[in-house]
Amino acid sequence: MPSFLNSRTIALVCVTLAGSAFAASHLSPEVSGAINARKAHMGLYGHNLGPLGAMAQDKMPYDAAVASAAAANLAALANMDQSTYWVEGSDIAAAGGRAKAEIWSDRAGFDAEIEKLAAAATNLAAVAGDGLDAMKAGFGPVGASCGSCHKAYRGPRP
Repeated sequence: MPSFLNSRTIALVCVTLAGSAFAASHLSPEVSGAINARKAHMGLYGHNLGPLGAMAQDKMPYDAAVASAAAANLAALANMDQSTYWVEGSDIAAAGGRAKAEIWSDRAGFDAEIEKLAAAATNLAAVAGDGLDAMKAGFGPVGASCGSCHKAYRGPRP
């Protein structure tokens, strides 16, 4: 098992998903499904960003195979059609979600953020296995993209 895929990470993802499912159980199936899908998707982002961030911060030795796999996963996730994750009624008020209403009121801006992440993650995937410096250079725009989207469209923890 890769070192970044440990029992603690797996348990955390399972607990998060179970909690989300329980909290969203009183919502319509469409809304609870959207919330659960995007929380799982965001969890997978975090899972793959973890080793890349650790390598970029010199907290974990650079491993080309791990970096390449995590970056490829990020690119695949970022390029997935996420349109069904953002249904009306699944904003921050729904089941303790963190999605702000601005996702729906500024849909063009939000979609631009998704496209920015997809481009950055695709670029990272192309260079992640080419050495630590290349991986760090490719990782910066991914982190910046995540941060700008979260600032505009993600609310505080409930």
